[in-house]
This record gives sequence, structure tokens and C-alpha cells, in this order.
Amino acid sequence: MDKKRKMMKIFCLLLAAFSSPVFAGEWKAKIAKELNALVTSCVVVPCSFTHPHGNLPTSRLRGTWHLSKNSTERIYDEDNSNVMDSYKERTQLLGLLGQNNCTLEIVDVKDYDNGPFCFQIEIVQTQTDTSSEKHSFDNNCVRLKMLPDPPKPTMTSQKVAIQDHPYTVTCSVTHTCPSHRPKLTWSRGTANEVTHMFRELQFGYWEELSILTFIPKEDDDHSELTCTAKFHGERVSSTTRTVFIKRAENYKYVIVPTMVGIVTAVIFGALCSFVIKKYKTSTVNSKCGTSNKFSKARFPSPKRYDLDDGDDYINTADLNIYGNL
Repeated sequence: MDKKRKMMKIFCLLLAAFSSPVFAGEWKAKIAKELNALVTSCVVVPCSFTHPHGNLPTSRLRGTWHLSKNSTERIYDEDNSNVMDSYKERTQLLGLLGQNNCTLEIVDVKDYDNGPFCFQIEIVQTQTDTSSEKHSFDNNCVRLKMLPDPPKPTMTSQKVAIQDHPYTVTCSVTHTCPSHRPKLTWSRGTANEVTHMFRELQFGYWEELSILTFIPKEDDDHSELTCTAKFHGERVSSTTRTVFIKRAENYKYVIVPTMVGIVTAVIFGALCSFVIKKYKTSTVNSKCGTSNKFSKARFPSPKRYDLDDGDDYINTADLNIYGNL
């Protein structure tokens, strides 16, 4: 039992030792290989590193950035006197070295700031620890691609807006300076109609987004909508598109004429039926009256009386009637 406990303790100690950054750490750096940089604006080079000396405070670490050909040609050093004149007051670290963050910011970018730039870390001596060590990550340097003009924002939306219905347009622009993000503005819209967002697209590249939602009216048809991007360093670009409005379907313009037509047809049909019926009745009555007026009166035929039967009686009145006929 005691041997098993000792074996377990040894195993736990070995596991802790191999898990410790003192043993697991090594000289490594993660740096963007290539980034776009807008001239007169700014650029941020993301950088992180590890070293084999465990967790050290920022005061025990000294980081510098230099040209790849010569580590003495420094573009950043906490001692500004060691920085090349052309880079003084234009560079700084955005992270803490004690948190393994070596991110570099360059402002007022010049067209010759193309690099390559490399990072170097130094372990600083103390009174109790006189060990000192430097390591330059020459295999992980960054190159900058100089942009003389700012990129234009991209606008996306549906091709046609519907009148009196919410219409959303998105404006976006890509950049490499998250410490001084570009500002997107619209040619129309209030603060309540606009939403701003940003996100990281890939290592070192960011996207700024602005979303505009408004209710288009009939007068907005063929109007122009412009999104403007203002970058750090007073660089400006814009994109414009035409808004096309589709009139909303209003069913009252269809239903009302239809109902009027139906009612008119019913009334007209009723009138026609009434007139026809009245005409037929009048015609029948007229025919009956004419028949009564012009028909001969029917009288007993003289043949009903046999004058030769030897009877001496003669009805002279009847003879006169027939005689008048």
C-alpha cells in the first residue's frame, strides 16, 4: 500500500512538472505575416509569444521591435533614445509583456514603413536573479503592404425597397487598425436608425459595420444613399448607390372599383328585369283590349228558326235585326 501511495505521489509530481510552463514553455511567437497599412493612418500588428522562463512580470521583460536585417535598428523600444529617428513617437506596445502580448501599433504610417519588422524579447536581470537572455524571432517577421488610398466601403441591401416597409442597408469596410477604428456615417438616417458593429475577420484584419434601417416613402424613389468611411489620419472614402422604391399594393384601389362595378351591374340588371316585365304585362293587356273591341257579336243563327214548318207566327223583331246586319 505504501509503495502504491509513493508511486501515485511521484506520478502526480511528474504530471505537474510536465504541465508547468517552466518545462513546457519555449521560444515561440505568433505574428501576422503580412498586413495592409494605410499611409498617414495607423496599423496594428498582432503579436503573442512564449518563453521557457515561466510566468514573469512585465518588469522582468523587455521587448523591442527592429528591422529584420539589423536588431540595432529599432522601431520600438521602451527607451525612446534607442529608437530610430524616423520612428520616434510613432510606435508603441498595446499589450503587456507579462501577459505574453507583444502587439505593436504604428501611427502616421509612412510609405516606407513596409518592413519586415521582427520582435525581440529580453529577460531582465534583478538583484536576486542575475540570469539574462535575449531571443529575436527573426523567422516570424511582418511585412506591410502600403495603401496610398483608403479602401471604399461596401454597401449591401435588397435591390428594391418596398414603400412603407422597413428597408435595411449594410455598410462595411476592412481595416488593420482596431485601436483607431474607422467611423462610418450615412447621408440620411437618425441615431435610432443606425447600428454600429465590428468584428475580427482573420488574424490582423478587422471589419467595421454600420446597419441603417429606415421606412422608405414614395419620394425616396431614385434617391441616392451614401456611406462614408473616415479613417484615422483624416483619410476619407465613400460609396453611393441609388434607392429604387416599389409602391406598396393597396387593395382598396382594387376592391372599391370592383364593388362599385358589381353593385352597378346588379342595379342595372334589376332595372332591366323590371322594365322587361312591365313591358310584357302592358303588351298582354293591350292585346286583350284590342280583341274585345273589334270582335263581332255572336247572335243566334236564323237557321235555328224553321219558317216553313207551317207555323204562321213570324218574329218580325228578329227579322229586323238580321236585316240590319
